Amino acid sequence: MAHEETMSALERQRRGLLAAFGASALLTLFPRVAAAGASDTRLLLVLLRGGLDGLHLLPPYAEPAYAGLRRDGAVADPIRIDGLFGLHPAMRQSAAMYRAGQLLPLVAVAPPYRQRSHFDAQDCLENGTATPNGARDGWLGRCVRAMSGGQALAVAAVMPLALRGGSDRVSNWWPPLPRPVDPQLLQQLQPLYAADPRLSETFERSAGSGGMPRDGKGAFALPEAMRVAAQRMSAADGPRIGFVEDSGWDSHRNQAPQLQRKLAELDQGLAAAREGFGAAWPRTVVAVVTEFGRTAALNGTDGTDHGTGGMALLCGGAVRGGRIGGDWPGLGPSQLNEGRDLRATTDLRAVFKSVLVEHLGLTDAAVERSVFPDSRGLPPLRDWLRA
Repeated sequence: MAHEETMSALERQRRGLLAAFGASALLTLFPRVAAAGASDTRLLLVLLRGGLDGLHLLPPYAEPAYAGLRRDGAVADPIRIDGLFGLHPAMRQSAAMYRAGQLLPLVAVAPPYRQRSHFDAQDCLENGTATPNGARDGWLGRCVRAMSGGQALAVAAVMPLALRGGSDRVSNWWPPLPRPVDPQLLQQLQPLYAADPRLSETFERSAGSGGMPRDGKGAFALPEAMRVAAQRMSAADGPRIGFVEDSGWDSHRNQAPQLQRKLAELDQGLAAAREGFGAAWPRTVVAVVTEFGRTAALNGTDGTDHGTGGMALLCGGAVRGGRIGGDWPGLGPSQLNEGRDLRATTDLRAVFKSVLVEHLGLTDAAVERSVFPDSRGLPPLRDWLRA
């Protein structure tokens, strides 16, 4: 794929929207203890493969440079959620969760890998180290090993790297595919189709045609996968950790209609997860992440190319949302990374570490020794968990 490996005064406008990160020394001086009931909490990780354009999901409509960079591709009527940012109009149910204090968007986040290869970025995000080949197992699998009990479930055709290494306490499930179709072959073919919006939708529909329809309609897509994961995790003895993945987020051409459809599916998926978790929702965190962001400006085919700084969403009844998290670097020429894309200001591992310690109840020592062994200097996310 041609795109695969290619790739002051304004600084005073730098906005620290939320003091989300504190000194790492606080963790050493005051190690956190597992909260009461932490053994009954749930974490669902949703990985959007292909590089979600965070500036399209959460357009900074009041940022002076935004309209000029996006031209006709700027989101025309975002759902304004604060004085700078809005949610894409397809995210209406998510906007309601934001207003209910159950959705926390995190801006300018990325794994420590800051280049532009899908495969290397996803590998780094899933293995939980600072390099694409830093580990042969995944950080969620190592998390399962570090927990005193509990299972993990991937709603995926093949076991994702993120959950490898979790031994017999990790399983994966996917609806039966037609007999001639090899799930591993589908996984290998997907990146070849994802770059072309005309082919990606057909590929996803065809790949899911052997899946389990919901109410007799449609293929087994992201909303159905998130619903199934939530329902299985909601049981008293259900998995405490879940994983769902979705492809088709690579938006090099005609981005607006492609992401209109994909963001609507994500919005439906978050609502389906809330419904599926039911009574367990107040004890749940859903983390939506992607391997990198996109270029700040549109390219010549009304799309965006591979970038660095992206965004993440923390959602759930356990999340103290209703505000924007992270350190917004701005979109001015001197503020962009290499003059082309949003600069990442937050390492995703800092977000994951805080979720494991504050929500799942792992100790700081276990997280920094076993789950993210080279992350001791990363400050944790603060003040995001509902008391």
